[in-house]
Amino acid sequence: MLDWTDRHCRYFHRQLAPNALLYTEMVTTGALLHGDRGSHLRGHPEQGPVALQLGGSDPVALAECAKMAADYGYSEVNLNVGCPSERVQNGAFGACLMKEPQLVADCVAAMCAATPLAVTVKHRIGVDDCDSYAELAAFVSTVAAAGCQHFIVHARKAWLQGLSPKQNREIPPLDYPMVAALVADFPAVGFTLNGGIDSVAAANSALEQFAGVMIGREAYANPYLLAQLAAPLYGQPLPTRRQVVEAMSGYIEQELAAGNRLHHITRHMLGLYRQLPGARQFRRHLSENSYTASANLDVLRHALEFVPGDL
Repeated sequence: MLDWTDRHCRYFHRQLAPNALLYTEMVTTGALLHGDRGSHLRGHPEQGPVALQLGGSDPVALAECAKMAADYGYSEVNLNVGCPSERVQNGAFGACLMKEPQLVADCVAAMCAATPLAVTVKHRIGVDDCDSYAELAAFVSTVAAAGCQHFIVHARKAWLQGLSPKQNREIPPLDYPMVAALVADFPAVGFTLNGGIDSVAAANSALEQFAGVMIGREAYANPYLLAQLAAPLYGQPLPTRRQVVEAMSGYIEQELAAGNRLHHITRHMLGLYRQLPGARQFRRHLSENSYTASANLDVLRHALEFVPGDL
């Protein structure tokens, strides 16, 4: 979710799922060590449980960044070993690291030594022709021995050449049984299933077998799914979409007063009324009117005129 799940997105998703563990977009170690650390790490004081997702392959640099996670109030540090983009490969991290399990283990060991937070790893079930279950199990075994006790597994392999990142999320087939085999073979380790989960029924079915489910693209395209899933799981009332918008209003006013643009926030809200009457007009109004420097909360209020008020 690089360039998508920024702090505005997470604040919005938090209104939908107060107790869910949210993940940041992947932040590279270089951006934190040599860039504007605060712009990447700061969040809302009431952001709830959030995992900082890191991209990198240098154990020393990752250890330094893992220290920062606790300082900024994060709940977990996650190493991304699943992103197949060419930009990430050129930086020698992401999914290509699955071919170097010992290096990943060294990174995890350094991170665990540097922070009291849990260190987790997000990865694919295979990369290129390194896609056998034996290779996957060896990867998990090596990294778990270094201190990782929870893995988030995207149940697709990745092709590092020939497929775009978008195609890598769609073309390689899902293989949930391969992830289930990890659960059986590593009973002391937790596994969260990622990939293809697009409904409450699918999520609940997965939760019968896995320690957790990660929902990425569908949560962004259809964010109300988060509320529909989280409310019964955590025994909380289901908020209406209008209540979610009202909860966002104060945040939006605060961010506008700080000099941020409306579209930086509302771009994450476009799918809130997905498949409901007026959803297209809601999206269109926000898309066309939130980019100007003068755009304010009235743009969102006017967009609400197109959609039901009680759903």
